[in-house]
Amino acid sequence: MAVIEAKNIKKSYGKNETKFDALKGVDLKVEKGESVAIIGKSGSGKSTFMHILALLDQPTSGDIYLNGKNVTSIRKKVLNKTRNEEFGFVFQQFFMNAKDTVLNNVLLPLKIGGISGSKRKKMALDALKAVGLEDKVQNKANNLSGGQKQRVCIARALVNNPQIIFADEPTGNLDSKNSREIVDLLKLTQRKYKQTLIMITHDERIAMQADRIIVIEDGQIKKDEVLHK
Repeated sequence: MAVIEAKNIKKSYGKNETKFDALKGVDLKVEKGESVAIIGKSGSGKSTFMHILALLDQPTSGDIYLNGKNVTSIRKKVLNKTRNEEFGFVFQQFFMNAKDTVLNNVLLPLKIGGISGSKRKKMALDALKAVGLEDKVQNKANNLSGGQKQRVCIARALVNNPQIIFADEPTGNLDSKNSREIVDLLKLTQRKYKQTLIMITHDERIAMQADRIIVIEDGQIKKDEVLHK
């Protein structure tokens, strides 16, 4: 069974003469443990598609299935709980509290999930150790380099042991050396924790490191190729 599946996803904005079809009937199955890179030019629909897969946006029509269950129109409270427990997010913009400590930034999803104080601290420390930042626990986030900030974001994404990591242009603000390190780290942690990685990128060199590459053009999948078994 696919861990996540999209069936005939369509997304439109505006009406009548201003109507724009961002997605035009997209189908995708992603198996547990796969790493998938979705690439396409600006305006191709790739980010819209990821936001719908990650339940951050709703399609105009079509369905999203998580572990075989239709989650397209679940209630907001259930939706938020599902996202917090099942998904981890790594974005191009770090979305961190710059004045707070590294540890507190990583703790946030666990606080939202109602995990007890002592348990959540251990989980956060384990996640920071997994990304090599155990020595930065009490540092303020704004005192870190760009590469270190993205490592914190990966730790925050990992901390709940989610099924799926969604990475939206995770190397967009990094130089080439840090970009390679971040993608290597995402792949390493994905394999270690047997998670599924869905990554949006405009960089074909980064995309080629995934198990599978999806090319979106004009709101449709133009290529779906397995690169690594």
